[in-house]
Order: sequence, then C-alpha cells, then structure tokens
Amino acid sequence: MIQNANRQIRLKQRPDGIAGPDNFEEAVEPLRQPEDGELLVESIYLSIDPAMRVWIDENPGYVPAVEIGSVMRAGGVGRVLESRVPGFAPGDYIQGRLGWQTHPTITAEGTHKLDLSLGSLEDWIGPLGTTALTAWFGIRDVGALSADDFVLVSGAAGGVGQMAGQFAKLEGCRVVGVAGGPEKCRYLTDELNFDAAIDYKAEADLATAVASAFPEGVDLFFDNVGGEILEAALLHLRSKGRIVMCGRISQTAAEERYGVTNTGLLIGKRARMQGFIVSDYNGRYDEARQWISKKLKSGELKQRLHVLDGLEAAPDGLSMLFRSQNTGKLVVKVADA
Repeated sequence: MIQNANRQIRLKQRPDGIAGPDNFEEAVEPLRQPEDGELLVESIYLSIDPAMRVWIDENPGYVPAVEIGSVMRAGGVGRVLESRVPGFAPGDYIQGRLGWQTHPTITAEGTHKLDLSLGSLEDWIGPLGTTALTAWFGIRDVGALSADDFVLVSGAAGGVGQMAGQFAKLEGCRVVGVAGGPEKCRYLTDELNFDAAIDYKAEADLATAVASAFPEGVDLFFDNVGGEILEAALLHLRSKGRIVMCGRISQTAAEERYGVTNTGLLIGKRARMQGFIVSDYNGRYDEARQWISKKLKSGELKQRLHVLDGLEAAPDGLSMLFRSQNTGKLVVKVADA
C-alpha cells in the first residue's frame, strides 16, 4: 500500500447505459493537510446508491453533475486523522461526503460526528444513514402511512426498499415486496416478515401478480424502480391511494425507456404521485434516527449490508445495482475501523 497517499477513483467518461469500470480511472495524490475548517479523514465505508448514476449524467437536474476528471461523489463514514475544526478530534468517527477516495480532506459543511450510542459504524452506513432516512421520510411523510394501508414496495430487497417495507410492517400494514429472484424474495418473507413477495423475473404479467397480491387494491406504493411495475401499481391503486416516487432504477440506464400509459387513472381515483429528496428533511434526521436506533436494538428492525472489499470495487458496485446483483444496502469497505 502506498504510504502518505490518497487513492482516488475519478470519472473518466460519461456512461451510455449502465455505468461500470470503463467510465472511471484510478489516481493517486499526496495527502493534503487540512486548513482551517477542514478535516483529513480515512474512509472506512463508502455508500453505493442508484442516484450516483444520475449524478454522472450531463444534466442530473437537481444537483450539479460530477465533472469529468473529478473524484466520484459518494457519502460514507470515516475516521478523523487530523482536524482544523472545533469539536472534531483525531479518532472521531464522522459521516460526510467523502467521495471515492481513501484519505479525503473535506470541509466540515455537511459532516457530522457519529453518535455510536445509537449504533455501530455498520449501522451508520446502513439503517442510520441516509438510505434508511430516505425510506423513513418517504413512506411516513410523503406517503402518509397509516396502519390499515395495503403497501407495495418495489426494489424491496435493496437498501431503501427493505427499510420502507419494514417501517410499514411495524405500523401493522399488509406489505408485499417486489424483488428479482427467489433468494431475494425469500429474504423478504423469511427474514423481514413481509406478507408476500413478487419475483418480477418470474412473472409473465406484473399487473396480474399485483392483483393477486392485493385483491382489494393498493393504498400506498413505494416505488424505487419505475417502468412496468409503476404501471401495474397505478392500475390497482385504490381510491385516494398514494405513490411515493423514490427512484426509477429500471429506467435510469435503460437503452429504451418504458412509457407508462395510465397516469390518467390518478384523476378518477383521486390519488396522488409525489417525488421527494431526502435532504428536504435534514432538520429532522435526529428524530428518525432515535426511532430507528430503538427498533434496531430491540431486534424489530433489520438491514442487510452487501459489502464489497476495497476502493477498486466501487465501479463494479455501481454496475451491480443496475443488474439487480445486490441483496441489501450496497457498500464498499475501504479500511478497517
């Protein structure tokens, strides 16, 4: 291992379709000592999220694009090595925008010290991190979750989906998850206690599968996928139903996008479909984390991490998301805690 160096993975070229190793390149730079207001950090875990594919488009829409030649943007948890920020000391564990690099020097803005009384480092990259917060605010605030809802979750074996479904189950809802393959579906029903699972890879007609799972219709659809499953959920949405638009992973890197044709059903059903960004709720993160921490400690809430080893695995990890090759929250382990 190179001493006193920061290994990085930078964006080499914008992808056409699924992003992977060909779109990135490795680089090595000397460690940069922090100036006032900065921290030198050793990355431990880096998050791999579907939104990252959007960030490397020419025009992501809601955030600036990652520039060609820049370190790939990513959140993560790490250990402070040197600090020029009051309140942060060497040895503190932090969460922040670390990027795909081993030893970033970052500003304190958007960085916070981890409260390890709430959970472990693995909890902080998983169920206490922004993935679970996305599920929390998406299904509870945007989706207006109530105990008698019939809830459908797409991408249910992924980082956000598994948490959204569990939050609904803890409220007493009937919850059905959509995932790819029998192993993922068994994980939802056997380990996370979903009432049922739909294997989209095995179903000839998703609309028929949704109708079978919900003979009386769907009250709340938490959508991470878009495309055909969104159309099927719209078809079976109950009066005053809600659709939470969290992601559209099936369409983000698709060669040909699926044209949903039945959004007009929202009118007669008096239903709504709403998107959101988790950072809209950053003033309420602690509220959610306190609740999640209690449920983790009681064993009522679980999250599986799918861990890849080494910074160099990050580009492969991004492509895995879009090939449905992960079960659980996908992260890269860069260093030991």
